[in-house]
Amino acid sequence: MLWQTRTHTFDLTDRALIMGVLNVTPDSFSDGGEFADVENAVNHAEQLAAQGAAIIDVGGESTRPGAAPVPEAEELRRVLPVLGRLAGDSRFVLSIDTMKPAVARAALEAGAEIVNDVTGLRDPAMREVVRASGAGAIAMHLQGTPRDMQRAPHYDDVVAEIRDFFRQTFSTCLACGLDPMRLAFDPGIGFGKTVEHNLALLRNLDAMRVGGRPLVLGVSRKSFLGQLTGGDRPADRLWPTVALTSYGRARGADIFRVHDARPNFEALRMTEAIVNGEAVA
Repeated sequence: MLWQTRTHTFDLTDRALIMGVLNVTPDSFSDGGEFADVENAVNHAEQLAAQGAAIIDVGGESTRPGAAPVPEAEELRRVLPVLGRLAGDSRFVLSIDTMKPAVARAALEAGAEIVNDVTGLRDPAMREVVRASGAGAIAMHLQGTPRDMQRAPHYDDVVAEIRDFFRQTFSTCLACGLDPMRLAFDPGIGFGKTVEHNLALLRNLDAMRVGGRPLVLGVSRKSFLGQLTGGDRPADRLWPTVALTSYGRARGADIFRVHDARPNFEALRMTEAIVNGEAVA
């Protein structure tokens, strides 16, 4: 399985990727404010890469439950200096985590290669940014908006509905000329889902794949882990995250968006050694 970005081709056939989270926001649920300073953000990106992250996902707008929208100018002010410092570093590929086409375009011009869109490429303008730039793209499923997504989310069949959303998104992207090799899909664990919805999606990850494209899993430090294990603080949810990285890899996920690179990277390599029958260096 190959996934293409602007200048890279990732072979995911036997080896999954770690995508390291770099929030340059004051209010993200897990590390809000910790990397809002450019120097701190650059240092953290280098640390994530040293610990196994192949992709650094830079985000300037919190999408935690209840988060208010951030003005476009403010989001650009947060992300562009960091992208400018990190661009061209051969140790990793840069991703921009945004739902705004103008921010995605500016980030790609600054050196990003992937657009990670929590609104699932629903906006035709975002699809055109991806198509015209040749960027890789992650289409995530989100019910509602970050501000209201956890207000009684409802599905008749969460697995079937998200699979149908992926199929429709895939068809829409192909119809507008977007290269299918650029696409990956994320079921959006915790984004407009209850604990029960999240567990159903995790049990059925292998049914989520569409068009033979990569499947992204983002469960790192999320609140439903705390609800299941009693970990009140995001930092207490590291090991449940690692467990789901191993489980997710065994169920076919290809890209893992995490805050803690090393333990999740090691979980991937261990799981792949078992599943593939040989060590993958």
